[in-house]
This record gives sequence, structure tokens and C-alpha cells, in this order.
Amino acid sequence: MNLLPATPPGAIMPRVYVQSKENASNIVWVDGTVVTALCRCGHSETKPTCDGSHRKHNFQAPAAQTVLLE
Repeated sequence: MNLLPATPPGAIMPRVYVQSKENASNIVWVDGTVVTALCRCGHSETKPTCDGSHRKHNFQAPAAQTVLLE
């Protein structure tokens, strides 16, 4: 089953990637613009978005970047 709509011929696909900040949230970028910050620590009261809870819970994780669509 295809969950994504088919791209019409000649359409330009956006560049989408997730940037995981060290000891912080996952920042979602679409065509160079921040779209949202997703919780990475599991303590956010506003899941799936980040509310900054990682700071008071001393969350530790390395930085990373994942390209989802280019």
C-alpha cells in the first residue's frame, strides 16, 4: 500500500531532513525552513513536539542528521 500520493510529472520535490541537536530535540527542516521540533527525550508534555523538558531531565544524546527526501 502506498501511503504517499504520487508525484505529478515535472513536480519539484521538497528537501526534507531531520537534524538531531546534541542533547536536544529533533528539528524538522523542509526546503531550508524549520517546520517543527519533535521530542527526542520522551518527557515532553506536548508530544510529539518538544517543550524543552530535555533540559530539566538532563537528556543526553549525540547530534545527527538524517535526510528523508532530496
